Amino acid sequence: METNEFGKYGWLPDRIANLNGKVFVITGTTSGTGFEAAKILLSKGAKVVMLNRNPIKAKKTVTLLKQQLDSDIDAVNIQMDLSKQVSVKKAAEEVLNIVSQIDALICNAAIAQVPKQKKTIDGWESQMGTNYFGNWTLQALLFPLIEKSKGRIVSVGSMGYDMGIKTIKFDDLNWDKDYTPNNAYSQSKLAQIMTIYKLQDRLKEAGKYDIKAYACHPGSSRTNLINTSGSFLMKLIFNLMKLSPLTQSAERGAYPQLMCATEPYLDQNSFYGPTGRSNWVGPVGAHKIEPHAKDKAVASRLWELSEKETGIKWNI
Repeated sequence: METNEFGKYGWLPDRIANLNGKVFVITGTTSGTGFEAAKILLSKGAKVVMLNRNPIKAKKTVTLLKQQLDSDIDAVNIQMDLSKQVSVKKAAEEVLNIVSQIDALICNAAIAQVPKQKKTIDGWESQMGTNYFGNWTLQALLFPLIEKSKGRIVSVGSMGYDMGIKTIKFDDLNWDKDYTPNNAYSQSKLAQIMTIYKLQDRLKEAGKYDIKAYACHPGSSRTNLINTSGSFLMKLIFNLMKLSPLTQSAERGAYPQLMCATEPYLDQNSFYGPTGRSNWVGPVGAHKIEPHAKDKAVASRLWELSEKETGIKWNI
């Protein structure tokens, strides 16, 4: 087993310095790991811009955070539906209007295990359209400000990247043939992680060493992810699993993204998450990533395809 650079207990949020004057943008903060990450960043004095699909839930979240922390916290919400490109573009524009820096963009929101093939308004399979193309566009549009701020992009992937076909199905990206909830989810998460490592290469080639991109995952955390989009059976299995020692709290699930957003001198080439059993639970740190997630030929092809599909190019 690899030794954890942060010691026996792994990375913990007490390592985060005072964040006064820092700005973090996080997707999906009304529950689960996103809520916990926002709460910890706010408690350290950061300004947090939250991007959420449901404005009513988001408003309640801000109220709740003020109750739990302090009425003076600087938390704002912008409405964004990650599954709709028009919504992502509008939200990105709003973010750029209200902040003059982005120290880290944390792409935390996702959907998972959608029982039957559904397509987004833009014509992509729903998990790929939300988890991958939604993040692609958001990251690319916010990139100029992240670059100016010498900031970071943190993509919250999943161990699911290794539980499907282990590549990108370029000949049938939408799973029009043989759709399964798990394969489609797995592909969307693999694509998300792959593009982060590809982005690192692009940044290096351009000599932009000040901007960092990280891939992490929350392990097996007690969140509403499966309850939001999974089938009845998946919900049943997952809710039973929540009672077992194979899961951890949503707060612990937020540690990897917090570490990637704040820890100085963190190696970009690693994959971060819990380092215990099956990488589901345990001390947070760097751990093994399977070679297919760093396949350069597939990643290059995916990058080109993404530019073509979304019509959005990165300004690198």
